[in-house]
Amino acid sequence: MLLTLTLLLFCIRLSLGMTSIVMQSQPELWIETNYPQAPWENVTLWCKSPSQISSKFLLLKDKTQMTCIQPSYKTFQVSFSIGALTKSNTGLYRCCYWKETGWSEPSKVLELEAPGQLPKPILWIQSENSPLPGCNVNILCHGWLQDLVFMLFKEGYAEPVDYQVPTGTVAIFSISNMTPESEGVYICRTHILMLPTLWSEPSNPLKLIVAVADKLPKPSLSARPSTMFKLGKAITLQCRVPHLVLEFSLELEERATFQKFSLDGDFIIINVEGKGTGTYSYNYHIEAHPNIWSHRSEPLKLMGPAGLLIWNYILNEAIRLSLIVQLIALLLVVLWIRWKYRSLKIREAWLLGTAQGVTMLFIIMALLCCGLCNGVLTEETEIIMPTPKPELWAETNFPLAPWKNLTLWCRSPSGSTKEFVLLKDGTGWIATRPASEQVRAAFPLGALTQSHTGSYHCHSWEEMAVSEPSEALELVGTDILPKPVISASPPIRGRELQIRCKGWLAGMGFALYKEGLQEPVQQLGTVGREAFFTIQRMEDKDEGNYSCRTHTEKRPFKWSEPSEPLELVIKEMYPKPYFKTWASPMVTPGIRVTFNCSTPHEHMSFILYKDGSEIASSDKSWASPGASAAHFLIISVGFGDGGNYSCRYYDFSIWSEPSDSVELVVTEFYPKPTLLAQPGPVVLPGKNVTLQCQGAFQGMRFALLYEGTPVPLQFQSTSGNSADFLLHTIGTEDSGNYSCVYYETTMSNRGSYLSKPIMIWVTGLLPKPSLLAQLGPMVAPGENMTLRCQGELPDSTFVLLKEGSQEPLEQQRPSSYRADFWMPAVRGEDSGIYSCIYYLDSAPFAASNHSDFLEIWVTDKPPKPSLSAWPSTVFKLEKDITLQCRGPLPGVEFILEHDREEAPQQFSDDGDFVINNVEGKGIGNYSCSYRLQAYPDIWSEPSDPLELVGAAGPAAQECTVGNIVRSSLIVVVVVALGIVLAIEWRKWPRLRTRNSEADGRDQTIALEECNQEEPGTDSNSPSSISQATSVELPVPI
Repeated sequence: MLLTLTLLLFCIRLSLGMTSIVMQSQPELWIETNYPQAPWENVTLWCKSPSQISSKFLLLKDKTQMTCIQPSYKTFQVSFSIGALTKSNTGLYRCCYWKETGWSEPSKVLELEAPGQLPKPILWIQSENSPLPGCNVNILCHGWLQDLVFMLFKEGYAEPVDYQVPTGTVAIFSISNMTPESEGVYICRTHILMLPTLWSEPSNPLKLIVAVADKLPKPSLSARPSTMFKLGKAITLQCRVPHLVLEFSLELEERATFQKFSLDGDFIIINVEGKGTGTYSYNYHIEAHPNIWSHRSEPLKLMGPAGLLIWNYILNEAIRLSLIVQLIALLLVVLWIRWKYRSLKIREAWLLGTAQGVTMLFIIMALLCCGLCNGVLTEETEIIMPTPKPELWAETNFPLAPWKNLTLWCRSPSGSTKEFVLLKDGTGWIATRPASEQVRAAFPLGALTQSHTGSYHCHSWEEMAVSEPSEALELVGTDILPKPVISASPPIRGRELQIRCKGWLAGMGFALYKEGLQEPVQQLGTVGREAFFTIQRMEDKDEGNYSCRTHTEKRPFKWSEPSEPLELVIKEMYPKPYFKTWASPMVTPGIRVTFNCSTPHEHMSFILYKDGSEIASSDKSWASPGASAAHFLIISVGFGDGGNYSCRYYDFSIWSEPSDSVELVVTEFYPKPTLLAQPGPVVLPGKNVTLQCQGAFQGMRFALLYEGTPVPLQFQSTSGNSADFLLHTIGTEDSGNYSCVYYETTMSNRGSYLSKPIMIWVTGLLPKPSLLAQLGPMVAPGENMTLRCQGELPDSTFVLLKEGSQEPLEQQRPSSYRADFWMPAVRGEDSGIYSCIYYLDSAPFAASNHSDFLEIWVTDKPPKPSLSAWPSTVFKLEKDITLQCRGPLPGVEFILEHDREEAPQQFSDDGDFVINNVEGKGIGNYSCSYRLQAYPDIWSEPSDPLELVGAAGPAAQECTVGNIVRSSLIVVVVVALGIVLAIEWRKWPRLRTRNSEADGRDQTIALEECNQEEPGTDSNSPSSISQATSVELPVPI
């Protein structure tokens, strides 16, 4: 038994806690305006928490006036609108934010002076101690506004000693290699970039004194990955100080003879035979004072087991020894039984039973120990996440000739980054603070010269850690584009392969070349700062060396140098492993995440990748017999741990294919989105539902989540700030709670809070309930109201809904067939259209149909009715007009009022009033009102007036008779005229004949008289007769 317990103790493993980091708590205060040349016209103050989100922010003015803002969701920053700057709002401003332990310390003081002046900047040094000789010093000037020019002045000098145009509100002036000549009084001033004549007041003076002391500042010491040794693993001790160091010295308190030296401050400690454990400290000295050593750092203790024996060896030996002991024990038991049997010659059954019991006990203990030890053989490797690698890129305002003005940008995915470091060829450095909430910084290079050529990369600095370097950006000349970088995953025969070409500048074209070919094999237009070339199916013919180049957008092209060659060779590979996470890929900060990578092959080593970079490994010595597996553990996930994870395994020179990637999103970094259902959360089976997720930022990736399912249902990437997720032909299985989240895909997959869940019900599967208001649909403000929903089935849960609301107002599970929803002290916003549904507890997602809609009014006076006239508002002869008064409430009594009558004219239950125009009394303006039968003393507001028009009664009758008389006379006159004309027409032929004869005679007499008047003419001559006859014939009748 003692041996078994001893073996079990070997199977126990210890876990190491987390080391807490104290974050800066002082908020940041700055100004934003939409009048860059006259910022005092509209001032907005912004307050930002440095390390955590908050629910309350406080703005202080002159230590007396306070303005508190409680945003609708927890956030990092809020704005306080000041408006146009006047004398009343000038003064000293500070801000605070709410922490769990109370209000934070206030921000730096912002002084707003009279209108027409820029805010007074403040000046301080980025160090708690006086600078040392030979060290570098950063002087910071806070100008409160963006797009300002910062000038640093030194007492005794008329011209500024330095100037900067930062992208943010803070300028950093660096004084390298401090000497006594650098001592003095410094001030800074600002002016608007486009208005150099408008200057701010000088900042507070800063006196810089070079410290002369026998001891340098105390350094800090940290251990990576932790202070606990793991068997077979080493620990790196990191010594960090804020200035250049000549040499570091490390000592171990338990061993007086132990001393190590380092130039970079990193010491690798190996725990051979347990000699690595102990308490360490270190000190340093600088080049300016090589004989002066600093104070020793705070001691740091390393703990852990001896390093010669590894757990796998111990457990294997324990198993082997345990089996040997069990076999020997069984053999001894058998020999003892046989001896007893022969010597004592007893055959009692209890002896055989005892022997069998003892034998089984040993067998069970052996199997238990073997099982426990075999379980431990699968290692759970803790992932020690490095500080996230920053991203480096270039920007320019000369797209056709970028080398004329180039700015390098460095961005970190970690929100706790304090500053950035840019390195050129691994030596020169410039430091600056993050310029915006995107946690990035700019390093202006200006026009490129030969001094700028080289390889650049950047680091991000946090409290006590520095990130891995970014990808190296290489500037190869003064009139040529930066050299691109080419990369690709291992090629697999018959699979698609993507080749990545990073070009550093936006708006460039890309070309892919293969060795041996003059022309590019693929070309892409302007697609951003990087491009992906695709080989659809990788075969032997596609093997070779590839490179890529970039060029400007417009012709004639300006080309970059070719990238370094990338060799693509198809190698025989193991099949890809099975890779998964034991939790949802959407995780909150601080939780434990485990990745499982497994393969059927035996004795394999595993590598874990994040965004294509190796971050952890598991040695094959940890693999159990049979299938190989590795568990990679993140003890407490942070915002920088999100990304795309994958794994591979290998055995000597043969690797596996990459596994399918798992996208890990760390939520609760951005504000929560809003999730809405269209047309609503209660739908009929077979209909479509659109879930719209509305975020706060553009260019994000959205995911739709379903309660109970660890993996998101749908993903969408959009350039806007919202995404629509369509659920086709929804069924009962689609009912449930939905939520959504959005996250960025470029830097560590930092995501938002989860949206408020929305419940989707599929209705129409049960009979519809009824809904009524016990005291009627109208209630006065401040009174109580009860809505009763009556169902038809027992064991049901009732849900009250309101039109326009995405969420149910209330749910109840009564013991009876109905539910009473009590609404105390109702207000105006409680007015609306209500309905209810119910569902069985045994089938919570199969709901009934909607009840009939019930409209509720919360008002002291019922809403006014509508009044209309049928068939029109104009009276016709001996025709009546029906006035129709319609109200929104049932069970009411209507009353009609006429402006010519003092008392109401008519009452009606149905709202119809018949109006006649006897003696002209029907014309005029009408309006109607109503009252509820439950409230006979409360009348509604009168309807809009309606005017009826038409002639008065007697006058209309007289006018009608006169018209009839006149019309009759006209008819008689017309008929008489017709008769006269007919008689005259009958006489017309006789008159025509008589008139013709008379006309002939008259013409003959006229001719004769004419002939007698002619002198010397004989009237009896033949010629005369003939002439007369010729004239007489053609005379018309």
